[in-house]
Amino acid sequence: MLRKPLRGLDGFPLVPRYKPPQMQGGIHEKEFTSVVPDYATHYFLKDKEPFLNLSDLPEDKLKSVVNELDSCRTKGNGFNRVYGGRYMELRRKTEQKLRNLFILSGGNPKRKAPHYFVLGESYWFKNLTSGTNEVRIPLSSFPSDAISFTYPDSFVSMGFMPEFGLKVDKKDYHGKVFSLHDLESIIDKYGLPEDDFSHDYGNYVNEKFEKFIEIQVWDETPIQWLNDNGITI
Repeated sequence: MLRKPLRGLDGFPLVPRYKPPQMQGGIHEKEFTSVVPDYATHYFLKDKEPFLNLSDLPEDKLKSVVNELDSCRTKGNGFNRVYGGRYMELRRKTEQKLRNLFILSGGNPKRKAPHYFVLGESYWFKNLTSGTNEVRIPLSSFPSDAISFTYPDSFVSMGFMPEFGLKVDKKDYHGKVFSLHDLESIIDKYGLPEDDFSHDYGNYVNEKFEKFIEIQVWDETPIQWLNDNGITI
């Protein structure tokens, strides 16, 4: 079984885990978050395998899977994520632009759509669905031409949400796909997004969504990393 948090081969945690402000022992949040995380976290449903991607599904299976996911919100089981009838349309437009910009920046994608992570970890995202599992992988494990990031989530950054009736406050870092060597300078300039510990998911799709930096991995390195480290889930 997967251990949480994942540890390195030396038995020590890969990095210190982020703590909510109330658990930081007096350390000011801004001071704590000034350190650039050197790992990424992939979150996945507790009853599923990691690195499953809706964009990889054939059309004859996709609709039923999306409908099943969207129906989970009505069952009162802590599933808060919103999908809806036009979710995949928004996602495809976002991923196409994301991939095109990645190639223009010198990236070499091996996949049509990336595997998704957050930089460091996100309390908000982990608790979007109860019982979420996670895989944490050092950024140094990914080939430099197969990894990118957006600030924040790519749905927000790529700019198509207003076409679907979702308001976005435009920022100058939106509409851009960054390479990993940009990470420190971007965080120096803008800081890390502020995590959200409120557990208030009722209307999150219509609220400010600057909660994490999204990492995209455009090859199968994440799966290979699990295999190389003998991790089974």
